[in-house]
Amino acid sequence: MTAPGPPRITIHEVARKAGVSHQTVSRYFRRVDSLKPTTRAKVEAIVVALNYRPNPVARSMRTRRSGRLAIVLPSRPGLLHSQFLGGASTIAQAEGYQLEIVTLAGDARTRAERVLELASSGGVEGVLSLSPLDLDPSRSPVPIIATGDYDDELRSQGDLADASVVRNIVEHLASLGHRDFLHVAGPQTYTSARNRVRVYETTIEELGLTSHGVAEGDWSGKSGYEAVQGLPAGSKVTAVIAANDLAAMGAIRAALERGWRVPDDVSVFGWDDFDMGRYASPSISTVAVDREAQGHEAIHKLLAAVRGEQPSLPSHGPINRIIIRESVGPAPRRD
Repeated sequence: MTAPGPPRITIHEVARKAGVSHQTVSRYFRRVDSLKPTTRAKVEAIVVALNYRPNPVARSMRTRRSGRLAIVLPSRPGLLHSQFLGGASTIAQAEGYQLEIVTLAGDARTRAERVLELASSGGVEGVLSLSPLDLDPSRSPVPIIATGDYDDELRSQGDLADASVVRNIVEHLASLGHRDFLHVAGPQTYTSARNRVRVYETTIEELGLTSHGVAEGDWSGKSGYEAVQGLPAGSKVTAVIAANDLAAMGAIRAALERGWRVPDDVSVFGWDDFDMGRYASPSISTVAVDREAQGHEAIHKLLAAVRGEQPSLPSHGPINRIIIRESVGPAPRRD
């Protein structure tokens, strides 16, 4: 026989150790504003010490609620989307909910009908869609929130496609003496890639700098490699701004093969803060995108809708943050 596991910690035990009623503990998990800060802190300390999580089955029997939320995607998520989903999952679990990831194929209208079926099944209390849905939310018995952070092919939109930080990158490189630039772009079917080209070209022109072109790329290391290898002999380019860290790594490899030192002869900037870029030689200057914070914000909006509350204002700062590493340095001196 298998030995029975330890008994499940109950809300009554949490209440007893915190010296409060079980109703107070329930109010703590429902984030009732009238709870005193000292009481909230007392309950939270016991919850953390006991690693307590509300029992979703018991809650469902008591309230006829499932304790489950769903995130729907138009296709299978990639590495970058996992950061968003991880952030959403962390908040959902902390709030006592189970989070399901559901992939729905088809166009916006087809996905909308399937989302309505999911919302009407009684199995979830709310649905979060990362892409637009062609539906009237009033048709659903539970809240449906569409964030608009991604399009039908999970390509970044909205804040995740913001490219304003490209101006800061160009300005930083210009402050180091760089005057001749190359941009290795991402696929122009992506809003984020188009925005970065636009900000790059506008900033170069406004600052009186020289662009030696916008190389077409596809987010791959090969595109960065070919862009730098394709520069003419005697090229004056001293700064390369790549679409992502993979393209930046390809650009660095091509520069080294041409006998250019990085960053002594040419500086290279990436985007996305891939883990491999931190440990490359040289380590890659990049833009960290806080997709986890986006996930937090999105799930908080859904939870507010489920509870009939007003969503709180975002607590995070700018979604993009520049990180300067070894691949960027002063422009080389030319006699």
